[in-house]
Amino acid sequence: MAVLIERTNPRPGRPEEPVPDARGRYQLANPKFGKDRHKVEHAIFVDSLDKAADLILKKGFLIRMGAEGKRASLISPKSLRITA
Repeated sequence: MAVLIERTNPRPGRPEEPVPDARGRYQLANPKFGKDRHKVEHAIFVDSLDKAADLILKKGFLIRMGAEGKRASLISPKSLRITA
């Protein structure tokens, strides 16, 4: 069964989803880097939502999400719902 990662309180408009990069990977941020966690040099890239969900649930990683016409941003685990 496929993992679904949803933002619990999306911005108005279309639902926000994890945004893959040009190589199809999902970008996550390690919370241990604090205010610098958004910097690309601290990014972790994974090739599946299963792996992303594991890092979010077990280690508190943030995931980059967005929607058409909306700039992608990092979303914290407390603002996510993960279902299988």
